[in-house]
Amino acid sequence: MIPGEVGGSETYLCETLRALLAQDGDEYVLFTNRENHDICRKRFGDCPRLRCDPLNFRAGNRYARIVREQTQLPAHVFRAGVDVLWSPGYTAPLFARCPQVLSVLDMQYKSHPDDMTPLARLVTHALVYVGVQRVEQLLTLSDFSCREIVRHAKTTAAKITVTHLAADETFRNEILADRKTAILEQMGIDRAPYLLCIANTYPHKNVAALVQAFAMLESEISHDLVLVGKPRLGEPAVQAALHRLKNPARVHRIANVKRDSLAALYQAADLFAFPSRYEGFGLPVLEAMESGTPVLTTRCGSIPEVGGDTVEYVDDPTAEAFASRLRVLLKRPKAEWKTQIARAKERAGDFSWNTTAMLTRQAFSAALHARTPQCPVVR
Repeated sequence: MIPGEVGGSETYLCETLRALLAQDGDEYVLFTNRENHDICRKRFGDCPRLRCDPLNFRAGNRYARIVREQTQLPAHVFRAGVDVLWSPGYTAPLFARCPQVLSVLDMQYKSHPDDMTPLARLVTHALVYVGVQRVEQLLTLSDFSCREIVRHAKTTAAKITVTHLAADETFRNEILADRKTAILEQMGIDRAPYLLCIANTYPHKNVAALVQAFAMLESEISHDLVLVGKPRLGEPAVQAALHRLKNPARVHRIANVKRDSLAALYQAADLFAFPSRYEGFGLPVLEAMESGTPVLTTRCGSIPEVGGDTVEYVDDPTAEAFASRLRVLLKRPKAEWKTQIARAKERAGDFSWNTTAMLTRQAFSAALHARTPQCPVVR
């Protein structure tokens, strides 16, 4: 894990681990790298049942990380005497002396290969496929991703546990108006109303289509557009769409946002637009629901599992479809949103990190029993 670079994957790991530590008496060893060691110690260092074991390499180089994972990590695992190894990010050591649990969050590299270089796709496919076959248990984030793993990695659903993500309570707690205004002004958003989108600009996130839709409505609506996320492989398409705007200043770009500031952005937005063409879960949709913000999104991937019938959808993830739907929704009086927002917040409350942790621990136990049936618990 590289802090601040992997989005929902980082949230998944940290929040699941925090909930695990709060639930049980097991001991944990967290194998860290140079980028995340200090942050992990700061986040979890006060827990006597967790210790950090640093591996001396930088994970920013994907291929160096993979080599270290296959060569250096197994030795650390053996010396630490762990009973079960959990690899939370797609790949795992091919040779380990203990049972393993692997999290495969989605199969995006198969469905949207344009998000990766050809070499990265080849390496990822080989390691994920072999890892899925070798580990005792698999974790994923949605029923959709479970089906994708079965289809692409040739395994069985019986080996997979689905652990949904959850939204932090920060998003549910209403921020005082003055504080909200101050946070927005610090980010250069000094006028309302605005539409919000949170996504790094990978091609499958489809941010360019939303910008194109905004351009189609530019002369009809008073809203600005706030884009939160870092530039990725789809950035050229986003830039091309931005160049077609009559007034580019109406689009605000923000790269890094702290959690309390993110909550303010959600709560102050008139609508959250999420144009993604593929999601293994769709955490921003859930965060918007928790924040009490109306959502317009797609029916792609796992998103309907998250939003259910409490959010608005486009049937086709195109700029034209988003423009057409936004044109209608932005005219809807706020009073008419109240019932839908209440149902969305209620649905968001059904997703819990405690449940995620409980199911994760059950997978640990199942992995341990699969390798060593006589052992009753995970230590």
